[in-house]
Parts: sequence; structure tokens; C-alpha cells
Amino acid sequence: MSDTKITPFTVSSLTDRIKRSLEPQFAKIYVEAEISGWRRHSSGHCYFTLKDSGAQISAVMFVSAYERCRAKASLADGAKVLVYANVSVYPPQGKYQLVVLAAKPVGDGDLMQRYLELKAKLEAEGLFDKSRKRPLPFMPRRIAIVTSESGAVIHDMCNVVSRRFPNVAIRLYPAQVQGAEAPAAIIAGIEYFNNASVLAGWVPDLLIVARGGGSFEDLFCFNDEALVRAVAASKIPVISAVGHETDFTLCDFAADVRAGTPSIAAEIAVPLLSEISSRLEAASRQMAAALRSRGEWFAQRLDHMSDSMQASLQSAVSRAEIRLSKVEGRLVPALNGVSAKAGARLSSAAGRLEPAFKMRMVQLESRLAKAGESLRLLSPFGVLERGYSLTTDASGAIVRDASSLKRGDVLRTRFAAGEASSEVVSVGLPAEKE
Repeated sequence: MSDTKITPFTVSSLTDRIKRSLEPQFAKIYVEAEISGWRRHSSGHCYFTLKDSGAQISAVMFVSAYERCRAKASLADGAKVLVYANVSVYPPQGKYQLVVLAAKPVGDGDLMQRYLELKAKLEAEGLFDKSRKRPLPFMPRRIAIVTSESGAVIHDMCNVVSRRFPNVAIRLYPAQVQGAEAPAAIIAGIEYFNNASVLAGWVPDLLIVARGGGSFEDLFCFNDEALVRAVAASKIPVISAVGHETDFTLCDFAADVRAGTPSIAAEIAVPLLSEISSRLEAASRQMAAALRSRGEWFAQRLDHMSDSMQASLQSAVSRAEIRLSKVEGRLVPALNGVSAKAGARLSSAAGRLEPAFKMRMVQLESRLAKAGESLRLLSPFGVLERGYSLTTDASGAIVRDASSLKRGDVLRTRFAAGEASSEVVSVGLPAEKE
């Protein structure tokens, strides 16, 4: 470096020079690109990256422009858009960016548009309803994984599972997880593990569909309609673990549980054995302590009850003896008084009963005499005493009509005193009156 005196730029002055030179050159320009890393701040401003196969540039769309944008529902990761923007230099970070004033989707095969349309269709069918979600098994014995056999995903998941719960059996169905042939390969894996006859008894308790991170296009095979329906139709509970935390595919919505990454899916799949052991030991200690405490409480309770019952019985016996003594003291005089009153009442009753009995006997004798007289007057024997007689034939039947007799019949005639037998010699009828 020469001794010639130089005038260096400060960072601020250089940035300002670049800003004043660059911004007027690229004002009100159109840029066609793909959105990546879309993020809307709480202020309402939207921050994202516009990229193509060779480069990328940061972009911002302030809230006023976003609210005016008719296509704002389509602005998301993977969307191909045509933006109307200004180039701006942001001095605090020393970088340039696009300030987007307007945007609209472009291209007949826009992936984001297809994604949103299919998502709306499947949502309307109820394929993503929470009511369809099944709980994951707490402690699965067998876990099936559908993913690529190469790469770090399957190794990371197996390491996490074996570290957390070593006794779990894992089977892999190697499948292509990117490109046009990926959906069919993943569907084949899901159907394989759902076919019990093929598995020959090795039926998994849990199924994980997994893939590592990538761009929206790289992950788009997990938005295939047939694959999404296969995930929803699985008889085995499914965890979808595709991409990173910020990546969402339609398989995530159709699965029973979404995991932000494959490693998180492995953590969700199995409990931590050491934690379960610790919890069991703690629960065992708590249960033993609780049983001891409960037993001691019952023992004390029984002692208190025994003492209380004994004291209560003694008190009750004493009170009963006192009450019996009092009752006896009142009962004996009462019984003596009742006995004396009863004797007096009996003597008085006996004095009244004898005259009444005699009078009643006289009344009955009089009535009996009258009845005897009436009976005597009504008796046929009473008629005989007035001079009449009673004639009967040999059979004892009373003879009332002479025409019923014939010669030789034997008759018996009873008088008031005695009776006589006779034989019919002739039967004479009384002369008819002229």
C-alpha cells in the first residue's frame, strides 16, 4: 500500500452510496419466483424469500400491501408468484431486499394452488376431522416405518427408539420419498403393514411415515391425494413425520398424530423406559406408604371403637339397672293398688249380681211356664183331653176319611187315657143332603 493519502469509506457511507445507486435503478420492477420461508409477523408484515434454481433474495410485504392483495390466500411456501416490487437496501443488516407492492400466482401447474384446492376438498369430506383421530398406543411392542432406507432419517429414528425403550421391535419398508413415483411406493408400504396375512403374525401397533427436510417441491409427494387417503384409511394408528417443524403436508392432517420431525416422531412413539421405571418405583413406594398409613389408621380406629363400645355398654347397663329399679319401685305399689281396687269391684259386682240373677231366673221360669202351656194347647194330645180321639190304621197313618177303609182293616184308637184296637166290619158313608 502506497503512502498516498486515501479517503476510506465508512460502512455507513458505502452502504448509503450503494443504496442511492441501486434503488433508483431497480424501482417498480416485476420478478417471477417461488416463495420460500413465508412468515407473517404479529405486526402484520410478511417476510419471505423469493428463489429460483440459481439464486434467492429476501423480500418483505408490508401489511398495507398484503391487505390490498387479492391473492393473499395463495401466498405461502412453494407458491410461484409474479411480484411487483422495489429493490431496497436495508442498512442495519447490510443487505438488499425486495419490497413487494403486489403479487399474484403464476403458472398453470402452481403447486400451492393444487395444495390448497386438494386441502379444501378433503376437509369438506371430513378426512381431517379430529373425531377420526385415534390415540397412539402407550407402549407399542412393534413399530413399522415407511421411509427411505438411505439417509439419516431411519438411523436417527431407530437410535431414538432404542435409547428410550430398547425392547421395541422395528421394521422398515424402504420407499422412495421424493419424486413422481414416491406416492405409489409409500402407499405400498402402508398397505403392506396393514395386510396381516402378509406379515405372518408380525402386526405393528404403530406406523410412522417419515421423511427429512426439503423444499416445498421436494415434499409435495406427501400431498398426493391417493397417499393422503391411504394414510387416513390405515387400520394402524399413523404418525406423519415429514420435513421440519414449519413444513405441513396433507399427510400430516390425515394422520392420527403429526410430528415436527422424524426424531420427534420417534420420541412420541415410545415412552422413556427410565422415566417409567422411576414412576413405577415412586408409585410402589407411595402405595406401600399409603397401605401402611391406612392399616395404622384402621388399627387405631378399631381400638377407639372397642374402647368406645365397652364404655357405652357399661353405661347402658348401668342406666338400664337404674331404670329397672325405678320401674320396680313404681310397679309394686301400682299392682297392689290395682289388686285392691279389683277386689272391691268384684265384691260390689257380686253383691249386685245375686239379686239380678234371682230376678232373671224368675223371669225365665215364667216364660217357660207360658211356653209349656202354649205347647200343651197346640199338642194333639191336648185335644184328646177335651173328649176327642185319634184313629190310625195298621201303618200308623191317621184315618181322616172312612172311604179309605175296607172291611177287615185293623184300627187303633187313642183316647185321652189309653187306646183300643178294632176291626172294620162295615163302612158306611154319611147320607147326602138333599
